[in-house]
Amino acid sequence: MTAPERPAVAVTGATGALGGRVAARLAQRGVPQLLVGRDPARLPELPGAERRGPAAYLDTADMRTALDGASTLVLVSAHPTGRRLEEHASAVEAAAAVGVQRVLYVSLLGASPTATYRNARDHWLTEQYLAGSGVRHTVLRAGFYASTPAALADDELVVRGPGGTGRVAFVTHDDLAAVIAALAAEDGTEHDSSILEVTGPEALTLAEGVQRIAEATGRPYRYVPETLEDAFAWRWRRGESGAQIEAWISWYQAIAGGELSAVTDAVSRITGSPATPMTRAGWWPEPKTAW
Repeated sequence: MTAPERPAVAVTGATGALGGRVAARLAQRGVPQLLVGRDPARLPELPGAERRGPAAYLDTADMRTALDGASTLVLVSAHPTGRRLEEHASAVEAAAAVGVQRVLYVSLLGASPTATYRNARDHWLTEQYLAGSGVRHTVLRAGFYASTPAALADDELVVRGPGGTGRVAFVTHDDLAAVIAALAAEDGTEHDSSILEVTGPEALTLAEGVQRIAEATGRPYRYVPETLEDAFAWRWRRGESGAQIEAWISWYQAIAGGELSAVTDAVSRITGSPATPMTRAGWWPEPKTAW
């Protein structure tokens, strides 16, 4: 008598820094996967993983086809297009239509209708949708990524912004992926309808965080504080759109206001390993890649 086949986990965003890490960890665990993307050719080739698509969140019919056979959906958030809620709702509705039983949604720490960071307000909308959807779900509110300040640096490795002396517990992509994979690999109900805040091990100012990046890379990254007026002026001169300016200035202001200062034990509690300090993050994007 053969053992019953393990239910598949569908992972979106598997061509990206987070989704790709989740997929790799699930493959290591021997979990069958459906990797869903708009360009299947770009999806990684992993043991036990089937590449599905092309499927975009708003293409309900394509998403149904791509998600057919999955029991859990790891929903890595869409880019902030102005229709993020609609995209996420479309994906969840497609999942429910083909029998997906559970959604693990990657949100942001501080998500609320009054969050300073614009994207955190977007994420709160999806959280509210999930709460009323009737679908089993867990929300993972991620702290800001440890890699983000490095990606915001300019050619001289200067990170500048109006972050004040606020603190943030930067989390690595690997730690967040480990938490998601651990939850996705099991089908327990302990975390159903829960919000898990996933952070790094210490709350740092931006100056301290950028110094940690300098220590880790051996490169002279440094943080230069700005006023709101200066932050707006040079981004406008650089040709950024109003939406881009609002997004990045509000990111810094959320830090300045103390909205991202929480430190949680989610990484160690879920994975059994301590959260990774910034100096051991192990991956740093090139400057200007977040612009």
